[in-house]
Amino acid sequence: MRFTSETSSDGVLEQLFLLGDVPGVLWTPRGAHGTRPLIAMGHGGGQNKKAPGVVDRARRFVAECGFAVVAVDAPSHGDRPEHEEFTRIATEYEARLEAGEELAPLIAGFHALVVRQIVPEWQTVLNAVQKLSHVGIGPVGYWGVSLGCVIGVPLIAAESRVRAAVLGLGGAEVPAETAARITVPVEFLVQWDDERVPRTQSLALFDAFASTEKTLHANPGKHGEVPAFEMDSTLRFFARHLG
Repeated sequence: MRFTSETSSDGVLEQLFLLGDVPGVLWTPRGAHGTRPLIAMGHGGGQNKKAPGVVDRARRFVAECGFAVVAVDAPSHGDRPEHEEFTRIATEYEARLEAGEELAPLIAGFHALVVRQIVPEWQTVLNAVQKLSHVGIGPVGYWGVSLGCVIGVPLIAAESRVRAAVLGLGGAEVPAETAARITVPVEFLVQWDDERVPRTQSLALFDAFASTEKTLHANPGKHGEVPAFEMDSTLRFFARHLG
């Protein structure tokens, strides 16, 4: 892990890094020492590790809870070079979605790519970050909606370090059998008028989680209109489960 820049403001330290060819960013309390909970944050499609919403959430986790937060660029996003397979699937997905065509074959291919490449990348990032003296081996949470949800579900299913997750704005892109392997507490966000993810698909994904503690947060509005007040609930959720 190689840090490429470091800035600090309002008590939050931000460190950009490269781990192999994966670019990421770590936020921690300035001057922090010792072990603390870590939130892995997945960005949405077309976004990157420093999208405004990601940065705002990360800074609140650090400033209000004392957590560490890490985010990385998904393939073909942010500072990563174009990933041919990822870009092909994403481009065809958008075209088929617009035309109302069958998406199942693409979804299966994308899920295979996530499991084969992106989940191991995230596990390597967690390993490296938890070796840092100002993060340590504490409990891990995951936050991700839309693309972040699609990537997050197989990661959580495969990664025993994740103790709690906030997910949402996802549905058929995630196989039910993978979701059924998740038993940690889940807070799940649904936009009732989502133009990208049919409501029935979101509810089916929520139902597939095997968690004994799972909460559905449904709000009116389209895919990108999650109310700002949901962040307050997210903070309380992770504080309760990660300490």
